[in-house]
Amino acid sequence: MVPETGEELVKSTYHERGNSMVQNLQASPITLAGEIVVFTVAGKEYGLPVEYVTSIEKVNAITRVPNVKPYIKGVMNLRGIIVPVLDLRCRYALEETPISEKTRILIIDYEGIIAGFIVDAANDVLKFTTAEFEEQPEVIGMKSQNFIEGVVHHQDRLIILLDLRQILELTGDADHEATS
Repeated sequence: MVPETGEELVKSTYHERGNSMVQNLQASPITLAGEIVVFTVAGKEYGLPVEYVTSIEKVNAITRVPNVKPYIKGVMNLRGIIVPVLDLRCRYALEETPISEKTRILIIDYEGIIAGFIVDAANDVLKFTTAEFEEQPEVIGMKSQNFIEGVVHHQDRLIILLDLRQILELTGDADHEATS
């Protein structure tokens, strides 16, 4: 059976591949490096390792929580599990836009932390090779650089791989938010 939607593709790929984003970046240029879930925020494509994306959900009721950082939009009940929801537009200090039919919440499970990321759209799952992967580029004056793990150049696409550790603030550096 061929998956028809992005959600089905993520679920089938997640269960088939297991846990391995970058299998061996030092191997030959034709070696598979990993698979990422590709999504859009403010017209740019970003990616997260498929093994950390447990599901892609339509936006449902989000309950606001007082006294949290502005990018934490609240919590949602996902099949009996309370999940904090972060708005990646707000996290990157980008202009907020209304929720649309394409808006999705990526449910992430990273080192036992479950969270939802609001994104403009979930596009596809992409396999990439070591030749297509580049470590985090150094860009002068780029304050949100610490959110980036690397870049994938795939055909005519440039996909920014995000660093979940930084987004979820697991580094101990609590004041590294992007500023415009």
